[in-house]
Amino acid sequence: MVVDYKKTEELMIKWQKILRLEDWDLFLKIVDKPWRKSGDIKMDTSNKKAVVLINSKPTCTNLDELVVHELLHLKLWGMDQMIEGLINIVFGDNEDDKKREFAMDQFFGVLEPTVEDLAKAFLKVNGSEHDLSFGILEKQIKEEIGE
Repeated sequence: MVVDYKKTEELMIKWQKILRLEDWDLFLKIVDKPWRKSGDIKMDTSNKKAVVLINSKPTCTNLDELVVHELLHLKLWGMDQMIEGLINIVFGDNEDDKKREFAMDQFFGVLEPTVEDLAKAFLKVNGSEHDLSFGILEKQIKEEIGE
């Protein structure tokens, strides 16, 4: 899949409204160079501005799912930061500390699947006709067995 800027921007605006993020100024940036991610979001919470980064050739095959996923990270940002702050209070901010690393791995191991489940739920109740993306799994299978 090659990402179209206009279509992606329309999806971002649509989902911004559905997810009640209309008080945020959003900007879309298509990343047109080799990048390991399908998408990401960068935020300036003090000014309620965010940049949604979308890979021009993502492994994800469902653009709706990708946009919703990134916007849900924005929606959950406060909780995300609270938990990371708590982990830092308990374990310190030394990234080489194995206990802190374990806590962060556990947190992100819950955060990403939760965001993905919420994205799937929002797509389903919104009547999305697109198939869910299996791009990451398809890539892993191709690397393992060459199909």
